[in-house]
Amino acid sequence: MNPSVQWITLFYMILAGTAMGLTYDSYRVLSLKLRFPRWLNALLDLLYWIGAALLVFRMLYAGNQGQLRFYVILGLFLGVWIYFLIFSITVQRFVVMLIQSVQYMCRLLGRFIIIVIGGPILWLWRLVKGTVLLLGRILLYIFKLLLRLTKPIWVLPVRWVSPHLSRIYHSARIVRITKWISGWRKR
Repeated sequence: MNPSVQWITLFYMILAGTAMGLTYDSYRVLSLKLRFPRWLNALLDLLYWIGAALLVFRMLYAGNQGQLRFYVILGLFLGVWIYFLIFSITVQRFVVMLIQSVQYMCRLLGRFIIIVIGGPILWLWRLVKGTVLLLGRILLYIFKLLLRLTKPIWVLPVRWVSPHLSRIYHSARIVRITKWISGWRKR
């Protein structure tokens, strides 16, 4: 194996180590900010290591057809070390800023939906409710007006019938039946 292939493989491994550090930092900040449950953290850890192994294997295969040498492991550790030494703080701040931006955009979108969709629906509901109440009041007014206008027609028959109904209600047979019913209820 010639030195140029070895240097390219070392460079690929440094890139792979840097990518592993970047992914780990991003994942760690996300899990802390979003407070994932423990089982999901364990699952995401497993997925991270599977992804990291696939990335390292792919980069190793692209560099020197998958030959594992000492400088490959050295390149991985060097890439991770360089990442955590130089870029870690910046990436963590960027991920936090990105999370806050997404949360802000979600809140903004929620407010927009409430204003654009909820406002007209609320306005329409108030309009329908007010219209129904107004129609109910108008119908009640018309009903009262009709009762007053037709009072001479229905009041006289009620006056003629009510004394007879009162006599029937206070008759001896009806009184006995109502006493028997009320006594039966008390049992």
